[in-house]
Amino acid sequence: MANSIASLLVVCMAPLLGAIGDQAGAKKRFLLFFAVMGIIMTGALQLVAAGNWGMALLLYGLGILGFSGGNIFYDSLLVAVSDNRDYDRVSALGFALGYLGGGLLFAFDVVMTLHPEWFGLADAAEAVKLSFVSVAVWWALFSVPLFLFVPEPQPLPASTNSLLAGFRQLAETVRKLRQLRITFLFLLAYWFYIDGVDTIVRMAVDYGLSVGFDANNLMVALLLTQFVGFPAAILFGRIGQRHGPRQGILMAIFCYLLILLWAYRMDEVWEFYALAVAIGLVQGGIQALSRSLFARLIPPGQSGEFFGFFNMLGKFAAVLGPLLMGWVGVLTGDPRLAILSVSLLFIIGALLLSRVDIKAGETAARNL
Repeated sequence: MANSIASLLVVCMAPLLGAIGDQAGAKKRFLLFFAVMGIIMTGALQLVAAGNWGMALLLYGLGILGFSGGNIFYDSLLVAVSDNRDYDRVSALGFALGYLGGGLLFAFDVVMTLHPEWFGLADAAEAVKLSFVSVAVWWALFSVPLFLFVPEPQPLPASTNSLLAGFRQLAETVRKLRQLRITFLFLLAYWFYIDGVDTIVRMAVDYGLSVGFDANNLMVALLLTQFVGFPAAILFGRIGQRHGPRQGILMAIFCYLLILLWAYRMDEVWEFYALAVAIGLVQGGIQALSRSLFARLIPPGQSGEFFGFFNMLGKFAAVLGPLLMGWVGVLTGDPRLAILSVSLLFIIGALLLSRVDIKAGETAARNL
């Protein structure tokens, strides 16, 4: 429920906040606010006493809100730090470094939790509390270069009341999305296939447990996914530059379909490790190329609000997939058929994406 409430708040706020950020030239200020919120709430989780689940959920929900809200403005800065021809490479590099950084910190915290005596800690519980602090410090430290060195994009011309201007721009952007048929078609395709991606991320451990694998093996497999995602995201950036982002996304969707087919048939724990590697090879790539492709299909100067819509759909993702898995699982009593059902989301997303004409979409966005 905390996940759902935080995501719903972001869904409701994202387009309006993006519009206000465009109007006021305040993307970095909004990003700073949400990042600080996420950092403080994450660090504060180490203060929660055993059994105080209400405080834990409140801090966790506000931390999710800080992370998700900050991503609206972080993603929208892509058009400010790179040219159109470099969107794929820069977006992929951002995701790649995110996987590397997340993997390094995750690995440290896993080792600290499994062997607290190596760090002079009393037990695993103390190590977990210290892990929250390490995440907050890491998050704050690696936010500093962005706030010091990335320039703030110029605001849109001018209203003295950014809030009212933001509401007007939001209404205008809804109208424009109805005219930008290619952009709208891409967002629809993105909603389906990214729902499949997020469903696999959220349900992989649950599926592994349901077919009888040990929880420790699953945790190590997730760690493996992080490190594989680093070089793979960079590779997909090059694929996007050479063959186009749409082709790269379709390639990743095809790989996901093969992964689901393999997951349906797997019996051994080594297969779960192999699937973790396979997911790591495509997960960062499909996220990075989706962001860079969308950046090509939006009108100049309105990246904040349009990426608000983009992130809004991202928060709606992992809604259809888990429901689909649960429904099929209940009807059939077979978790293997449940995981296979997610392929429907990728197939629908691929069919819609195949109809996205990038050149026509770029032209329409420029001329609107």
